[in-house]
Amino acid sequence: MEFGEEGLLQEPVSPGGQFINSSVLSLAILAILESQVPIDDSQTFFLLKNVFLPINPRFSSIMVEGADKKNKQWKKVTVKVEDHVHVPIFSSGMSPASYDIYFDEYITKIASETFPQSRPLWELHLFKYPTSHAAGQMIFKIHHALGDGYSLMGALLSCLQNAHNPSIPLTFPTLKSAKNETSSRSRAFEFMPKILSSVFNGAWDFSWSILKGTWVEDDRTPIRSGVEGVEFRPVSVSTLMLPIEEIKLIKNKLGVTINDVITGTIFMGIRMYIQEMNSEKSSSQNCTALVLLNTRLVAGYKSVQEMLIETNKSWGNRFVFLQVSVPKSSEVSKPLDFVWEAHNIIKRQRKSSAWYFTTRLWDILKKFRGAEAASKYIYNTLKNTSITITNMIGPLEQMSLVNHPIEGIYFIVTGSPQCLSVTAMSYMGKLRIALVAEKDFIDTNVLQACMKDAFRLICEAVNEFPIK
Repeated sequence: MEFGEEGLLQEPVSPGGQFINSSVLSLAILAILESQVPIDDSQTFFLLKNVFLPINPRFSSIMVEGADKKNKQWKKVTVKVEDHVHVPIFSSGMSPASYDIYFDEYITKIASETFPQSRPLWELHLFKYPTSHAAGQMIFKIHHALGDGYSLMGALLSCLQNAHNPSIPLTFPTLKSAKNETSSRSRAFEFMPKILSSVFNGAWDFSWSILKGTWVEDDRTPIRSGVEGVEFRPVSVSTLMLPIEEIKLIKNKLGVTINDVITGTIFMGIRMYIQEMNSEKSSSQNCTALVLLNTRLVAGYKSVQEMLIETNKSWGNRFVFLQVSVPKSSEVSKPLDFVWEAHNIIKRQRKSSAWYFTTRLWDILKKFRGAEAASKYIYNTLKNTSITITNMIGPLEQMSLVNHPIEGIYFIVTGSPQCLSVTAMSYMGKLRIALVAEKDFIDTNVLQACMKDAFRLICEAVNEFPIK
């Protein structure tokens, strides 16, 4: 991928990039890095110019109309780095608890702001005050049109080093597939039923996704107000930590995946919160979660160079939504049932062909009605459901950014027309769950407590099971 003269790149904006940067829908990813030491910003401009910008031409480009007026292209511009760096100023000498409040207010403010389309779609915010979590915090805000979480995390990680030994690369947890011990003859007999099941489930799931993208809405609950324009309302961001080793223990005992354990915990926490806030109707209210699925056929992060080469093309927005019904407490009462329900539903959805047909539908809408129509369809799917859940894998070792050891890292997604979204990221043996909730509608303190209680109850219940 090369630049020509300053002007158009030799690359159009992907359909996904156009869908999530339109007049209808605009999504952004915020990656928050918590520094173990006070932030020294003396090298910021140099690093952005010489390390960050060269990672991908899109970081030095804006989105413009193509010659055909239907498709957009990336246009290279001169980047004024100082326009992209923000350092808020507050009173000095206050307590970490006081700066916690300022940080919460600041992240709420920048999460609600939209990017100016006249300059490249990224920003860096340096919060240089000690909070209860860190000595300083670096916030990378990047528009989702530049790439999905996989792409952007790969880019961010390429700027980081192993904190204890920079010469040793960062490593990540391996994703091991379950062994298939079924004989070839048995697999042959199972092949046709699986194909038929995939077709049937795909048709059903695809039909349901169309309904969700048009007029069928979730019930109004304590996590879904159902009002218009919720994406423009202030949000509250809070996080909680879960130990990866305990999650793995649950996974091994139940024979499920780590994602199943995480999703089951979130589902149970949501139901407990709804019960706490609205006990009369909570057991039967319909809630749908959009669980993001990475469609790349890769097991871990690729380097930026690998993502950009012609034969791979794994950079970009390569995800689909799996529509998963949050189990009702009237039907699921035991803690482990939430994990098994998550496991069964997500397993079936992954094998369904619905996600393929959904992406084809987006392409058809774009072709015949334009990118705005496809964007509107995705917007309605988000608006008519209750929650989005997504997660990423982080490094096992502590990482460092220019001699700033990173104490913690998490990410959030903003701009969605939902009252609640949940993201999760592993780092140094712990899982950081971030809750992005509509301010003054969802009580994040109660919701956070419900999530912790759900995990505790699942841990207690799983102790009755032998390790598989």
